[in-house]
Amino acid sequence: MKKFLTDIHTHSKYSFDGQSELAEMLAVAHGKGIDFYGVSEHFDYDLLCLPVLPRGLTDAEAYFHGARRLQGDYEGAMNVLVGAEFSYADDEKAHRAYEETYKKYRPDFIVNSVHTLHGEDYYDGGCYYTTGGNGDRVLRDKREVYEEYLGLVERSLLVSYPYDIVGHIGYVTRYAPYADASMPYEEYAARFDVILKTIVGKNKILEANTSVRDKTFLPTVDIFRRYFELGGRNVSLASDAHGVDRIAEKREEAVRKLKAIGFTHVTVPCKGEYIKLEM
Repeated sequence: MKKFLTDIHTHSKYSFDGQSELAEMLAVAHGKGIDFYGVSEHFDYDLLCLPVLPRGLTDAEAYFHGARRLQGDYEGAMNVLVGAEFSYADDEKAHRAYEETYKKYRPDFIVNSVHTLHGEDYYDGGCYYTTGGNGDRVLRDKREVYEEYLGLVERSLLVSYPYDIVGHIGYVTRYAPYADASMPYEEYAARFDVILKTIVGKNKILEANTSVRDKTFLPTVDIFRRYFELGGRNVSLASDAHGVDRIAEKREEAVRKLKAIGFTHVTVPCKGEYIKLEM
């Protein structure tokens, strides 16, 4: 049986932080032999809770129009999936915006992720600190920060708008300023079990996101092992590439570790259907 190469969850210059044009991304993916390539530009409606937007949002009309045209250009040569990444927030305005975007544009798939706390991205670092009595910045307790983040992930799984993939669980650890930034399953077992059982129960896809410096993917192997024990079999491979240089990055290493757990297939979502492909 042929092994299909997949990379589901990538970004281009349609996103605020994209580095390469989508046409260039697709050309490189095709050259690498990718069979299923998913582009999922950022839809950061989690920022709508702020009084002033810190940056512009993705132009949905331009993105979906341009991406659909390129999708047609690759028909028969590579399966291009035109998706979206919806970043969760505890905010009804954001939820309504995601619902409206889904209804209007019908993305081929949706990555559901958590990037921010009260509109501030973990990437920017402020979520890890509080202000002390004398006005200085004080590092918050790691467990408090991580429990808070996992609570956001829990709530993100219960949204009214549709989604297929649960993206990069453990994002909070990427930028954490702690000497030991790890978030092992055994230390947060109760939280992780709620999250993983919800993913299994809702028949969603758990993403192995290789965009991480010191590990193969997020979430880490111990969490995927627990997911497998709980009956989870839907996994996707994602480079989270924002430029051509990282498409399908660490794919073989990720496949090797997932196979060691017991996974045999990747799951590719497309317009409400799940396609199972051998790793």
